[in-house]
Amino acid sequence: MSEPAPDDPIARFAAVLAEAKAIPRDVLPEPTAFALGTVDADGRPSVRIVLLKGVDERGFVFYTNYESRKGRELLASWRAAMCFHWQQLETQVRVEGRVDTVSEEEADAYFASRARGSQIGAWASLQGQPIPNTNALTARVAEAERRFANREVPRPPHWSGFRVVADRIEFWKGMPNRLHVRHLYTRERQAATLAATGTLNAGWRRDVLYP
Repeated sequence: MSEPAPDDPIARFAAVLAEAKAIPRDVLPEPTAFALGTVDADGRPSVRIVLLKGVDERGFVFYTNYESRKGRELLASWRAAMCFHWQQLETQVRVEGRVDTVSEEEADAYFASRARGSQIGAWASLQGQPIPNTNALTARVAEAERRFANREVPRPPHWSGFRVVADRIEFWKGMPNRLHVRHLYTRERQAATLAATGTLNAGWRRDVLYP
C-alpha cells in the first residue's frame, strides 16, 4: 500500500519542483518545462512545451503572446491542462483547471526581468503566423531595436501571463513492475466556489488511484 498523500498539493508540487531544480543543468536543462494542452472551438486539442514562471496557492503561471494559437485558445475556453515530467525523479505531475489572466502589475514586473533581446523578440514576433520571406523577422527585430533604442522596452499589449487555477492535480511516481503510485487531488466543490471568489486555501479531496 502506498504512503498517505500529503494534505496540500501545491506545497507538494513546490517540493518536487525544488528537487528537479537541484538536478544539475547538464542533466536536466529546463526543470520548469511542462506540456500545455489547450483546445480550439471545435474541441481539437494541441500541446506544446512551455516554461513555468511561478506557482503559489493562487495557481501555476506562464507567459505568452495572447495572439498566438495557445493564447487565443486559452482566452476562448478559459481551461487548460499541464503535464510536468521529470524522468530523473521518475515523477510526473498533471494539472487541470480554469485559466485566469495575471494582473498588469505582475506581467509588467516579469517582462521587465527578461533579457532585452527577449523583450525585443516579443515585439518583433507575430507568434505562430507564417513568415512571408526570409528577411521578414530580421527586419521586424531591427525595427523594434530602432524603436526602443536607448530606452527601456515596455511590455507589448498583446503579451502577458496566464494562471492555471487547478481543480485536479495528480502526482505519479514510477515503481517496479509498472505498479506506479498515483495520488489524485480534486478540489472540493465548496473549495472550487471559494477559489472562484479568491479564497484559495480551501480543502482538497485525496484519492489513491490504481496504476
